[in-house]
Amino acid sequence: MERLITGTDLLNIGFKENAVLGMTLDLVNRKYASQDKEEVLVLLKNLNDAPESFLEDEALGNLAQAIIDEANKPKNEVIPLVENANGYTIYGEQNIEEGAKNQMKVAMKLPVTVAGSLMPDAHQGYGLPIGGVLAAKNAIIPYGVGVDIGCRMALSIYDIPESFFMENQAKFKRELIAQSKFGAGQGFKGKEKANHDVLDRDEFNINPLLKNLKDKAWSQLGTSGGGNHFVEFGIIEFEHRDEMLNIDKGRYLALLTHSGSRGLGGIVAGHYTKLAKSICKLSREAENLAYLDMNSQEGMEYWIAMNLAGDYASACHQVIHDKMTRAVGGKVLAKVENHHNFAWKEILNGEEVIVHRKGATPAGKGVMGIIPGSMTAPGFLVRGKGEENAINSASHGAGRLMSRTQAIKNITRDDMRQVLKDHGVTLIGAGKDEAPMAYKDINTVMASQKDLVDVVAKFTPKMVRMADDGSRED
Repeated sequence: MERLITGTDLLNIGFKENAVLGMTLDLVNRKYASQDKEEVLVLLKNLNDAPESFLEDEALGNLAQAIIDEANKPKNEVIPLVENANGYTIYGEQNIEEGAKNQMKVAMKLPVTVAGSLMPDAHQGYGLPIGGVLAAKNAIIPYGVGVDIGCRMALSIYDIPESFFMENQAKFKRELIAQSKFGAGQGFKGKEKANHDVLDRDEFNINPLLKNLKDKAWSQLGTSGGGNHFVEFGIIEFEHRDEMLNIDKGRYLALLTHSGSRGLGGIVAGHYTKLAKSICKLSREAENLAYLDMNSQEGMEYWIAMNLAGDYASACHQVIHDKMTRAVGGKVLAKVENHHNFAWKEILNGEEVIVHRKGATPAGKGVMGIIPGSMTAPGFLVRGKGEENAINSASHGAGRLMSRTQAIKNITRDDMRQVLKDHGVTLIGAGKDEAPMAYKDINTVMASQKDLVDVVAKFTPKMVRMADDGSRED
């Protein structure tokens, strides 16, 4: 009669192929070899199912502890990608670099991915490409949102006619400098600090990370970052009356701002991306797409922090617009704003998904948004058409034609000055990395997304302020 217990026997009763399996075989075939095999297997099954009950057992106590330790070991298994992943929609493909397309292909292989789309201004980024839209099932990807959480556009349309602005440019330039503050790490001190209800939010107390960021958030409230962030005056033209905004056909002065959640968002993004990578092990090509389960403590914390950062970004724009409006006078006829580095809970094909828009504008049916060009190219006030194939999204701008390094290397200051002069644009600050020539043609981008948005009005920049040193956001 066969008495020897084999590895197959142990696997059949629930043991795993690990170090405990070898320990168990060695122990039972030394100490239990004379006993009935079936009785020993019943004993071992009970041990494996409830090892805590055997911790005091003289013969099996050490093995019970080993089973418990093995079960509590950190899981380092790499989550496999889905090789037969579905394709994604792409707009303006002929003008999108291969790097961005390849990043999108990897994102589509995540086991949580439901759908994806690439906007016509797309270019390579970290994790999800800039201009990438990804719908995920019950999962949030910190790098699918981006480092500058809640980066957004805000537009105030004044009842001030174009002629008044053109005749008083010195005043508007003076106020543009006085009422804005730019650059990585920049903030206000003492009585300069603004106030906003967002600073009273309970979310600042959910964990030490957010609590420690509150003072930084207060200091930077109403400031703008580096890189491509700006505050600018321009002329917005409505070729027809817009009933929704209650604005007649005509040309009006407008204030357009682009910035995000400053240090608050950057630190939150860095913290939860690192946390996601430690929990969600993905292959090297996908590691920057590490995600958090929305039902997990970490996922819920990030969701709360992300929404707080988004509301804080909106508050920063409100402070800037309120200060500028008081300084220049005039009545605000309408205001439009939208995030483009964020994630939303939305319904897609009948199911709730988390839609990540990393450098993409929400464009659900009737939803208004702003798509800027460059410091010399027009921007557009748009209304979404609700195209589900694009996951109700559109581009967030013209998109980069050159990397920052390429722009600095290939564009001269004289070239930049000449382009600004040709377009009648006054520039305050900005580095060569933000030169108009570093960006794609916004008109080509807009032509590629006629199915996604309707143009409501065109905005032409006239006076632009950016970070003096061309610095990146913190």
